[in-house]
Amino acid sequence: MSIKVMIVEDEPELLWRLSGAVSSHQDLCLAGAVPTGEAAMTLLAMAQPDVALIDLGLPDMSGIELIHHITRHLPGMDVLVVTMFADDEHVLACIEAGASGYLLKDQREDAIVASIREVRAGGSPISPSIARRILTRLRRPPDTRRASVGSPLSPRETDILRLISKGLCFNEVGEQLQISSHTVVAHVKKIYRKLAVHSRAEAVHEAGQLGLL
Repeated sequence: MSIKVMIVEDEPELLWRLSGAVSSHQDLCLAGAVPTGEAAMTLLAMAQPDVALIDLGLPDMSGIELIHHITRHLPGMDVLVVTMFADDEHVLACIEAGASGYLLKDQREDAIVASIREVRAGGSPISPSIARRILTRLRRPPDTRRASVGSPLSPRETDILRLISKGLCFNEVGEQLQISSHTVVAHVKKIYRKLAVHSRAEAVHEAGQLGLL
């Protein structure tokens, strides 16, 4: 049985190269290649792929949000992130969302093909530089990895920011914490003010730098 692969990538040249790499191997089958999250949602229902290669910087939604969707609705499917983001926050958010592997876009096409086979066989392929970052983070004492003393955020605000960092929308955050979406928005405004930021991405990045997540 060939491995059905879906590619979600908004960069045309990389989409073309990855599609060609998958199509050139007899044990792989290209289930579809799309540039947006919305198109991926449609393709998922139609093609039922085994593995999804997902970029995080999609034009219409967060790749992490798409990973959450796959994890919830297609638990037997493997997600392999292929991205330019190498920071701790994106890596950990993807792993927590359910990704089975994390590769950087500077990987060769043959290495990505090998990773598709590896992830389907039960492995968790990770680019060497990313693996080193994870190991370095885990070697730190717990109090430096997730500092709580002196945090400007309340426990509730920290919970909300942690869920937002995983790609959940305000309604989903409210459902998880059993509060209304309006209450979530009110907390988010306070988080932005306390961290002196103006967007979700800035808030997650700043919180990560401060050791709040």
